[in-house]
Amino acid sequence: MSDAWLVVGLGNPGPTYAGTRHNAGAMVVDLLAERVGVAFKSQRKHRADVAEIRLGGVPGVRAVLAKPHSYMNESGGPVGLLADFYKIEPDRLLVVHDELDLPFGTVRLKRGGGDNGHNGLRSVRARVGTGDYCRLRFGIGRPPGRMDPAAFVLKPFSTVEKREIDLEIDRAADAAEAVVVDGLTYAQNHYNV
Repeated sequence: MSDAWLVVGLGNPGPTYAGTRHNAGAMVVDLLAERVGVAFKSQRKHRADVAEIRLGGVPGVRAVLAKPHSYMNESGGPVGLLADFYKIEPDRLLVVHDELDLPFGTVRLKRGGGDNGHNGLRSVRARVGTGDYCRLRFGIGRPPGRMDPAAFVLKPFSTVEKREIDLEIDRAADAAEAVVVDGLTYAQNHYNV
């Protein structure tokens, strides 16, 4: 399956964290699976929920969607296990994650870069052995006042954000699909605006 992509939505597992800012990546991957009518299956040996799909119509591009069962700061374990199992190189890995340094709903695509204090990215880099993979950064904005960023990311979206979240997640899912189907440069030109 080395011609496939691995698209990982970072987040924290369980209903306690569903709908929180830190789970924006998992929300994007959920929507990609929903669009093609495929349900996730729990894979204990890979410590992730996984769905194998095709993106971009028929015949489409093969993609493995994944949501790690681990907490954010341990995401690298499941990502590495899945990349090894499906024989996916870092250049065909797309990690979708929340980003404090972008305004709410902003989508930015890039390859490589630092972790910028994001524990999920740090864990993926440590396990995969490189930071040179594609990233879809979903803006969640900065915390208000002096709120601790670690507390902010674990909070649900605000009332105002909840009115817009479905549209923004939809746009982020479009961007993720564009990376897989049309390539990073095309996707950046269309979504990094």
